[in-house]
Parts: sequence; C-alpha cells; structure tokens
Amino acid sequence: MTRGPTKTEPELLAAVLALSRRLDLTQALAQLVQTAPELTGAEAAAVNVLDGRGVNERFYAHGASPELHHQLHEFRRALDLMARIPAHEPLILDDVPANLVGLPADAPALVNNFLAAPIRVRDTVFAHVYLVNKPGGFTAEDAETMSVLTTAVGVAVENAQLYQASQRRENWLTAGQVIATMLLSGADEDEALSVIATQARQVAGATTAALILPSIGGQLVVEIAEGRSADSLIGTRMPPDGRSNTVLTEGIGMIVDSMADAYTLRVAKLRDFGPALYAPMRTSGHGVGVMLLLRDRGAASFDQADLTTAESFAAQAALALVLAEARHTKDLAAMVSERSRIARDLHDLAIQQLFATGMRLESARRDATAGVEPQGLVKTLTDALDSIDSTVREIRSIVSHLRNPGTDEPVTERLRHEASTARALLGFAPSLVMLLDGRALSAGQADQDAATTEELVPASLADDLVAVVREGLSNAGRHAGASSVTVTVGLDSPGALTGRPGQVTVRVEDDGVGLPAVPQRQSGLANLADRAAARGGVFESGPGPAGRGTRLEWIVPLGP
Repeated sequence: MTRGPTKTEPELLAAVLALSRRLDLTQALAQLVQTAPELTGAEAAAVNVLDGRGVNERFYAHGASPELHHQLHEFRRALDLMARIPAHEPLILDDVPANLVGLPADAPALVNNFLAAPIRVRDTVFAHVYLVNKPGGFTAEDAETMSVLTTAVGVAVENAQLYQASQRRENWLTAGQVIATMLLSGADEDEALSVIATQARQVAGATTAALILPSIGGQLVVEIAEGRSADSLIGTRMPPDGRSNTVLTEGIGMIVDSMADAYTLRVAKLRDFGPALYAPMRTSGHGVGVMLLLRDRGAASFDQADLTTAESFAAQAALALVLAEARHTKDLAAMVSERSRIARDLHDLAIQQLFATGMRLESARRDATAGVEPQGLVKTLTDALDSIDSTVREIRSIVSHLRNPGTDEPVTERLRHEASTARALLGFAPSLVMLLDGRALSAGQADQDAATTEELVPASLADDLVAVVREGLSNAGRHAGASSVTVTVGLDSPGALTGRPGQVTVRVEDDGVGLPAVPQRQSGLANLADRAAARGGVFESGPGPAGRGTRLEWIVPLGP
C-alpha cells in the first residue's frame, strides 16, 4: 500500500531516527509507547514483551488510566485475540469487546478499538505493541505508521541486544581477570570461591549465585551462596538425579525459565526464584562443580548468550578451584615436612641430650658407689642439670611452635586457616561465618573491620578462640560422621547489644550422628568447658538444628 505525504511525515521520520539510535532496550520501548499515540491519535499505547515461549515477560504502557493500564495488561489472557495478531503486519479491530475471549465476564469494556503490531527482531516476534481508543477508529495509514515504527524499534532492540551482549562479555572477562589476580596473589580456596559467586551474581544480573560442589559420597551440596536467601541455601543437598547432577555429568549448561513453575523441581527452597541458569564447572574434561544463577520471579529469562558466557566463566572458576586445591595439597605437604623436621629435632637434639644426661647420671651413681670424692660427683651432677635445663628449653621451643603456628597473624586469618586445614580431616570444606556486631565479615573484609576485630580480641583470647574452633572441627571430624559443618564466630562489642557487655560466641553445628545416648569420656569437650569457665563464660553441647547432628556453643565475655 502506498501512502501519500501527510503532515505527520516529519514527525515520523524524527521518531524513527530517535528510536534507531537507542542502545538501551527499556528506553527504546518506553519511547515507542510515548511516540505512537502522538503520531496516530490513540488514547494510550502498550508494549507486551514476549519470552522464548511467546509468553508475556515484560509490559510497558503510556497514556492509560490505572484501570485501562490493568485491562491492557490483562490482554495477554485473551488468547484468541493474541493468536489473531499476524507475525508480519498490524491488526485492526473496531469491536474489541466482542473479541476479548479469556478475560473475566465482568471486566469493564474500557477498550473500544484496537491496533496491534508485531515488533520483530530478525526472524522472531519480540513483542506486541497495542494502540487503543482512537476517535473514529484506526486507519490503514495508522497501520503503516506502526509498521515503520516497529521496524525502527526492531532495529533498536537488535542493536541494544548486541550492545548488551558485548557489555556482558566484557564484564565476564573482567570478572575472570579478578579471579586470576586473586589466584596469583595466593588467595585461599574459600576466599576465591566466595569472590567467584559474588562476581557471577553481579555480572549476570542475578539475585542469587550458588556454587554446588561434590561432598562425601559424591553428594552435590551448595557450599557457597551469595545474594538473597544465601544463608538458607548453604548446605542444601541436590537430588542425585536432578538438574545439577545432569549438568555436572554431561558438561552442558541448562536454562530454566522459572523455578517457581518447574514441575519436576524437588528442592523446595528454589521455588522462591524465577529464571535460573546452570553452568558446569569443568576443567580438562573433569567436572568439579556447578554454578547456579537465580533471578527473582517475573525477572527476564536468561538467554543463550548468558549461558555461553556463564559457561566460560564457570570453566575459569573450575580452574580456580583446582589450583586452590593444589595449593592446599602443597600446604599440607609442607606441614607434613615441617612436622618431620620437628620430629628430627626432637630426636637429634632433645632425646640425644636426655640420653647423654642419663649416661652422666649413671656414671655419677657408679662413682658414688665406688667412693669417689664429692667434688667429682658435684661436677657430674651440675653438668647433668645444665643439660636437662637445655633440653627443657629445646622442648618448650618445639612445643610452642606446634601449638601456636602463625600467632602473629590476625585472629580472623588464623580462624580461616583452621577451617581450611580441617578440610583434610572432614573430607569437605566447613563453612566459616564471622560476625561483628551481627554483620558478616567477608574474606576480603575492610581494614576498619579488621582493626576493630583485633582491638576487641586480645592475644590470650585469640589463642582460646583458635583452640575452641580447632577442637570443634576436630570433634566433628573424628566422631560426627557429618557431611556439613558450620562454624559461626560472633563478636559483640560493648554497647552493641543494649544492656549487655561485649562477648564472643563460637558455635559449631554439624549434621552428623549426634551425641551418644550414653555419655562417654570426651576430654576435648571437657577442655572447652574448662576454657569457658576460666574466662567466666559458659559451654553447652546438644542436638543440632531440628534435633539433628551436634551443636557446640562456647560463650565468654570479651577481655584479656
């Protein structure tokens, strides 16, 4: 159809140019619903953006009253009407109420006439734009005007998508560089994994990010989580035949349009979310975990470009995990080597010196029996005593080194070191949460937080804290048979809690077999109780959350 020149042609050309320049998708659609009524004389306009299944995903409107806005939004339920909108040209209806099949029977008839046009991006219908209530009805000229506008918007949407994709790739590359930098600077495994989750959530525009890693017996467990509901997700076990295991085994990522609407979902906690993306964490053909990204209900779905870039980043995360584990193994080897050196020192220095002292004392005994002069006996005994003093000093030095490795480090780093070292005993990484006045301290805590923590915890209390955490983790590793352990260390500075002095709380919780029905001799727990009593505090042990496993709680006031 050929349309002759009209007075709207300059405005239409200006609108097309303005729309085509838009690189922000939301701004382009908002400008369309504002411009279309001005060019056609319609009362209001709306855009219904579709997802990959042709279902409403986002909605924009302009010029409509609240009641009319609601009815335009409800048009998506009028399936017969939606099915009549062609994929390549506009649709005009002069009698809308007769075509609103699917809306409530008592819905007010606020729309008299209607023009709908598809917005196409390449070969796909991206959205529908609606114009309503034009006095005298819509004309073929209006339809052609909308065809021109929707074509311009289609170009703008495609440009915006390409621009967004390039920005996402750049952001993912930057995130990967952050991880690589951390590894080169010697960050430990837990810190690297926490940063991986944080970076992935931010770059993907997700509400929550979780890292699902193998635990005892190959069971997949959420070890790291960041974002909304992160605390409740940590420790969640994934079904052995679920999506996580499929992604890990096959090495192929997966997109879920809505966890809330997924029929086969068996992890109830995930129903609080909408779109989801699973990306395998693989390196050298070996799966080491799964990265799960979650968005809120009603948020935009993840697309193939999101999956491709997330898979690439997850592969980098897998490499980070493997390198961190290799470094951990190296640290353990160094620790074994150091203990071997200490054993040699004990044998070569202390034991040999004690043996020599014993020889001197034996000689003194023989001399005394043989009637040797007292002066000779005194010299032999004096030499023996000097040798014993030297040996005691050697042993004290060795024992001090064994008991207090790294005592010059901040207490937060010492606690993280204990959690990292416990992995070898437990078979998995325990979860360590440190709180300052109720606020969680991240692995990369601010200098001010670190200074405050060190100021609150004197050296002697720091030694007790480290010892309590070490004993709690050791107890879980030796007796609990647990698959997850959470250590919470909370510092409440004086005045932070109304009417209460400052205190420190250490809580160790596991999901193991629990305490024995018949009390047994447990010197480790007795030591914890003694340490608490010595500081005027309390120690309690009992069943864990929901009556499962074991909970140890050690609470003492802050002070030297």
